[in-house]
Amino acid sequence: MAPRLRLTLLGVGAMASPRFAPAGLLLAYGRRRVVFDGGPGAEPPAGPLEAWLVTDEQAELRPALRRLAARRGLAPGMVDADLGDLRIHALPVAHTSHPTCGYRVEAGGLTAVWAPEFWTFPAWAANADLMFAEASGWNRPIRFRGGVGGHAPVRETAREAARRGTGRLVYAHIGRPCLRAMDAGLTPEYGEWGREGHTYVLAGTADHRPRAP
Repeated sequence: MAPRLRLTLLGVGAMASPRFAPAGLLLAYGRRRVVFDGGPGAEPPAGPLEAWLVTDEQAELRPALRRLAARRGLAPGMVDADLGDLRIHALPVAHTSHPTCGYRVEAGGLTAVWAPEFWTFPAWAANADLMFAEASGWNRPIRFRGGVGGHAPVRETAREAARRGTGRLVYAHIGRPCLRAMDAGLTPEYGEWGREGHTYVLAGTADHRPRAP
């Protein structure tokens, strides 16, 4: 029997969140452990790590991430990781003027996606059993100056994820517009707010695709 794929949110905040630690994820599959993004307040617990992967090598947190990863004998990178029966693919996302990515994780017949920032929903994330997604904006996109991209709103991401067959959608880069929506008791039409410290477990080949809206 294949090991369970365990994914723990280390943080769910967008940049300079007043409430949450920076968005980060710890993946555990058997004895293998990999970190995605994170930062101060969203560090992985003690123990060996195979890799520290990031979605933006030019992000504002890069100096802090380098220090945190160096303490574990690693250098953060935007790369693939082939770890036997655990395969992690760095795939491009439309987000800003320089290259950024998300990650598609494949293990034991299961697929998880870590894509905490994007301007348009990544086509390669279709049919994931579990997706951790952008949540900077609520009902309208956040555009960067100069027309170089930005952040997709939760309401648009919810529709796209359902249309593209996402099994479970978790919002994991929560910005101020979504904090206001949360405080007002609003919830996405598809998906759920991520919870810091919560572990999401995938085991076996699941058949829980949503119906198209």
